[in-house]
Amino acid sequence: MEITSVNSFLNYYTRVRERTNRVVQVIPPEHMDWAYKPGKFTIADMLRHIACIERYLYAEVAQGKPGRYSGCGKELADGYEQVLRFFEEMHQQSMEIFSSLQDKDLSRRCTTPTGGEITLWKWLRAMVEHEIHHRGQLYIYLNMLDIKTPPIFGLTSEEVQAKYREDG
Repeated sequence: MEITSVNSFLNYYTRVRERTNRVVQVIPPEHMDWAYKPGKFTIADMLRHIACIERYLYAEVAQGKPGRYSGCGKELADGYEQVLRFFEEMHQQSMEIFSSLQDKDLSRRCTTPTGGEITLWKWLRAMVEHEIHHRGQLYIYLNMLDIKTPPIFGLTSEEVQAKYREDG
């Protein structure tokens, strides 16, 4: 998918974040610091990571600045409400930055953390893919905890199968 309009990107990314937020809403407070094994991201780490990468890497580079990502530890936000607030605040700041872009900016080149150069629209697409990747991890974490997760597009796989059995 090529991004040619800032407004269409913002609308698309808003819908992606809405789907991520539906998963975030089912995280029980008592599991915020859970990880499937020591040394791996906790659920809170993952939320802080998505927030910090979006704001301090993708949004900074989108402005033509160097990235400022320096981790996603508890010092940024600790506790259920604080992590959720941080997640939302970083997203709002990022959206303000992305909203300030013009369509012509999408074709400008930017420098990635590896030193490579790509067009800004590809950089923004990578950000969306990054969020979707971590959303998938949240689904797995929550399923490992036997927490019911929302379907991505309205129906679960089982509900789709049942619908087609009924229509058949």
